[in-house]
Amino acid sequence: MRIAGIMSGTSLDGIDVAIVDIGPGVRTVAFHTTPYPARVRDALLAASNANTHTRDIARLHFLLGELYARAVRETCRRRRVPLRSVELIGCHGQTVYHEGTPAPVLGLRIASTLQIGEPSIISERLGIPVVADFRPRDIAAGGAGAPLVPFVDYLLFRHPRRGRIALNIGGIANITAIPPAARPEDVIAFDTGPGNMVIDALVAGLTGGRRRLDRNGRIAASGRIDRALLAGLLRDPYYRRRPPKSAGREQFGAEFVARLKSTGLPGPDLVATATALTASTIADGILRFVPFRPDELIVSGGGVHNPVLMGEIAALLPGIAVTSSSAYGVDADAKEAIAFAVLARETWLRRPSNLPSATGARHPAVLGKIVPN
Repeated sequence: MRIAGIMSGTSLDGIDVAIVDIGPGVRTVAFHTTPYPARVRDALLAASNANTHTRDIARLHFLLGELYARAVRETCRRRRVPLRSVELIGCHGQTVYHEGTPAPVLGLRIASTLQIGEPSIISERLGIPVVADFRPRDIAAGGAGAPLVPFVDYLLFRHPRRGRIALNIGGIANITAIPPAARPEDVIAFDTGPGNMVIDALVAGLTGGRRRLDRNGRIAASGRIDRALLAGLLRDPYYRRRPPKSAGREQFGAEFVARLKSTGLPGPDLVATATALTASTIADGILRFVPFRPDELIVSGGGVHNPVLMGEIAALLPGIAVTSSSAYGVDADAKEAIAFAVLARETWLRRPSNLPSATGARHPAVLGKIVPN
């Protein structure tokens, strides 16, 4: 079955589209990233970081549906894949709010999440059925609604003799720990904390918006890690909370970055310290909560291209082979888009695709909503 997976993550870089054939195995046919227009990115940041008028959220919801449909067409055109060959689309949507830990509301404890990007628009424009809105069903079943990619990590990376951890460094960093010969219930997965989100925001502020990421870790390499600040940041209770747990822009967005800037430290030192925070919380999450010694750390997401960050992670985890998922045939930039293509197929076949051991749900559940063409 040929499926297009659409992913736009918390880093707000743009729209990733992966077209995959799922048969036996998963084969990537095409991958392309369409950057968000600057005005759309700014609007999404505003919607994610502040109280926003419901009109603005509604407009973005339908606008993103149009942009997602265009991104699928553009991927097919650029990679010479006939659109008519795509049988199904899985769309994660753009998260504008995620609160995986239940909060008291009118005498109930409620977890909540919101991903926007109207799937009816995508289906109407492309004439292809769409699976979307994956996270709410897991929350309804008592889970945190995240992480969902561990189901796919388990399918792709489990090994009869080797213990593996799949690490994705997007805006948020998350791990999937897969012991040798693992069963689904043996998998442990959670968000370790910030990935590229804080680094990217600091770089954008430092360069007046001319850059949105620390390419090759050059700014971090030019700065000095402030050990006192890092130690204070590491005292956040989130890092000691046992999984399942998930994080988002609510913890590590604009307010967090503003607090870092208020220290008055030079910009390169802040970037270096934020990079060390990402590496330290990834390593700490593995050492603190993974109950086996992994043989391999398989890394995907934008952070895989930052040699300073990768070097710090490797230094904190001696004896563990650190490699890109691309070495295993899974494009490191495309993995999450690939994942939502796989999850869409499971939904289409009416099969559960959450891992309760990762999300905390009471039971496996069929995720998402199907919009027929």
